[in-house]
Amino acid sequence: MAYYESVLVFRQDLTEPQVKEKAAKYADIIKELGGSVKSTEFWGLKNLAYVIRKNRKAHYVMMNVEMPGESVTELERRCRIDEDVIRFLNVRVEKLATTPSIMMKKNTEEAE
Repeated sequence: MAYYESVLVFRQDLTEPQVKEKAAKYADIIKELGGSVKSTEFWGLKNLAYVIRKNRKAHYVMMNVEMPGESVTELERRCRIDEDVIRFLNVRVEKLATTPSIMMKKNTEEAE
């Protein structure tokens, strides 16, 4: 089993509960493919660097995942099919981070 950081970028017109529901759907897909989700971070609604499919903003979700390497292609295929996902990125890492990501630290600093 390999470790991956998977970032999903969802359309701006989805509500936050819908984004969390979609993230849970992808967690179920990962489990179906023989993997497991170790942690999930909701980065919130962020501005995009450029317009993607008429979207200027998007909801970002990052998941730390442990799954077989051959299952990643199936996960990416399903992301391509879903019209709510405008971009995705799966990066293989040596080990999963146990602390919050830099984006989560930045969000908490902005809140304070």
